[in-house]
Amino acid sequence: MRIQKLVFVVVIVLSCALAVLAQSKPKLTLDEFFNSVGITALEISPDGNSVVIATERADWDQQIFRSDLWLYHDDGKGTSPIQLTQSGHDSEPKWSPDGRWIAFVSERKTSTDKGGDSDSDSDSKDEGTSQLYLISPNGGEAFPVTQGEEDVHTFSWSADSQTIYFATRQPWSKAQKDDYKKEWKDVVQYRTAERGDAIFALDVAAVLARHAAAPAKIESNSEKEKEKEDITPGARAIATTPLRVESLLTSPDGRKLAFVSNAINQRQEKYEDVEIYTVDLTNVARALSPATAGSEDKPAMTQPRRITNNTAVETRLRWANDSRHVFFSVEVGDVSGPYRDLQPHLYWVDTERPEADSGAVEQWSKDFIGPIEHYASVGADAFVRPASGASAAQTNAILVSARIGTEVQMYSVGKPSDSLHRLTGWQGTYSSISVATRSPRVAFVYSAVGKPDEVYLADSAAKLDQARAITSFNKLFTERDLPQGKPYQWKADDGTTVEGMLIYPPGKFEAKHLPMFTLIHGGPADADGNHFEADWYQWADLAATNGWLVFEPNYRGSTGYGDKFLMQIVPVIVSRPGKDILEGVDALVKDGIADADHLTIGGYSYGGYMTNWLITQTTRFKAAVTGAGAVEHIGNWGNDDTTFDDAYFLGGRPWEAQQRYHDEAAIFQIDKVRTPTHMVAGAADIRVAVLEDYLLEHALYSLGIPNKLLVFPGEGHSLAKNPWHGKIKVREELKWLQKYGGVPAAN
Repeated sequence: MRIQKLVFVVVIVLSCALAVLAQSKPKLTLDEFFNSVGITALEISPDGNSVVIATERADWDQQIFRSDLWLYHDDGKGTSPIQLTQSGHDSEPKWSPDGRWIAFVSERKTSTDKGGDSDSDSDSKDEGTSQLYLISPNGGEAFPVTQGEEDVHTFSWSADSQTIYFATRQPWSKAQKDDYKKEWKDVVQYRTAERGDAIFALDVAAVLARHAAAPAKIESNSEKEKEKEDITPGARAIATTPLRVESLLTSPDGRKLAFVSNAINQRQEKYEDVEIYTVDLTNVARALSPATAGSEDKPAMTQPRRITNNTAVETRLRWANDSRHVFFSVEVGDVSGPYRDLQPHLYWVDTERPEADSGAVEQWSKDFIGPIEHYASVGADAFVRPASGASAAQTNAILVSARIGTEVQMYSVGKPSDSLHRLTGWQGTYSSISVATRSPRVAFVYSAVGKPDEVYLADSAAKLDQARAITSFNKLFTERDLPQGKPYQWKADDGTTVEGMLIYPPGKFEAKHLPMFTLIHGGPADADGNHFEADWYQWADLAATNGWLVFEPNYRGSTGYGDKFLMQIVPVIVSRPGKDILEGVDALVKDGIADADHLTIGGYSYGGYMTNWLITQTTRFKAAVTGAGAVEHIGNWGNDDTTFDDAYFLGGRPWEAQQRYHDEAAIFQIDKVRTPTHMVAGAADIRVAVLEDYLLEHALYSLGIPNKLLVFPGEGHSLAKNPWHGKIKVREELKWLQKYGGVPAAN
């Protein structure tokens, strides 16, 4: 009994101490929130001892988002990453297979990057064309390896590190450019003037030799050659395509390239624009060898071979270790029949079987209910199963991060027919997995509610729970009194269980009768859960810090709850998920968690669609904040760059489902709105045209409903150009909620 009493006393003392500690932490400010660092990419070195990391952060003075590269090297002393580049325009780092170089894409306007010194480009808001650069992980300056007016769309190292393959739009000669300008002046020929891509091969030894001879710039052997075509000296075209090339990858055995095509204008209007292709390198290997690099021999042009033919938008390509299969996931669409939206499952395609062979594509782990969000193909010597595993290394084994409900956990699987095996780890969200080719080490990004994104390194997949953080980019957030959260479930009118997240104000975890802000995620194929949020789109933590209980509903159409749950949004694109959300609000009020007199609502993109719809269905919300959301579907179908999924959600194109386009549109019920509404939009948005926001604003203005519209110049659907735009957006939305929602501003 004495021991039990002692334990009880210790628990009480510790609880009090933790409460005091939490109270001693200051609350998060608006400025601090928008100084978060995003981790956009990471890649572990082949030997597993280093990690290159791409970050994005706001540069308030230059009014840009800086993209920089960092390098972590495991020296056994807990050393922090060093900044590898300084231009502010660097991304997509890839190690050479021999570990000697890091290649990356940069939009800097200058030709060199002065390592740790500031260069002139950092003082410029304007970006140049996307070109390839190399930098040594051992130090030194980055230097360009490509040049010209055409952006590098994608690139890949050869398996032996001797060649870099890259894709650009097919370059024109000076004469072609002059002729076009003479005939067309500044007239835009929509579609008809588009041209596809070419894939080039560039000998790395020749690039290094040129750099050694003239490190300040790329020198051409012939000014005449440079005048003739706007291409990189020494680059040799090996394939062309009438489409755009994305995600270029070299097979492990070096014999093939794989890529996914896209429409030249990147608008998703035809299924057949997005397919997987391979390029046979065996016919060009001799001409690309160092022995013939300086000769007149040209590599034979080869026709890319299409290996998929479906109604899906393939993405996230990876070669399997057998150099025969290509892994991919699907953004929207379906690989097996008529178009329908499923969750992002994992597939592979056999590149040696005919395109028409329906058995060439196979889904992995069909029994898994949720989406596979990230994955990495793991080599036989690198994969280490957990102690409870029953088999040895698998040649084509993979690691995946996959969602069930509000959790995104790490799993392993050895073959397509196997079920995913959950690995021991922490509750929360794993993403951006990278594995070493000659080591069992694994790098990844991890976060949870109250725990910001950082990069972690584990000695093997079996030791995820022993991984150590190798970055502290977002350390400031750990020194602030952050909100806490938990999942919440309710029953819909048809008996379906629906789930969401509740994010509580700091110091009020599980409190009752709180003013509530319903923040609706976009997609709709997405989900909120146990992860850290800190940007203009995901700002629940800041809203909670300002006194709101934030309700994030994973309505019908969300991922993580099965394909059937996701597809029940069709063809009732807003009315079915709208019921789910309102029933969730009702349940929270009934349970005494939410204050019925202080309810507000908001969202962006599809969350904006839903907000616009819901304020026509009820007057219970005291304030609404909406962004980039449509209020009708006909004009939006025509202006949207993803038109075939719009038609799918509504049961057809406008002339095929006229009544549905009417019934599911907020504009035809807008006279029911009584909610003061704040709107935002990107002036250059082609996903949801700014015209939708002008239409909503004009309707509310004509009805005398309090409203405000902010239009951000130069911004597309994602507010990615100027960090001030996102900060001003959220600042004004918080003010709107406080003004009309009845909650005073936080101290």
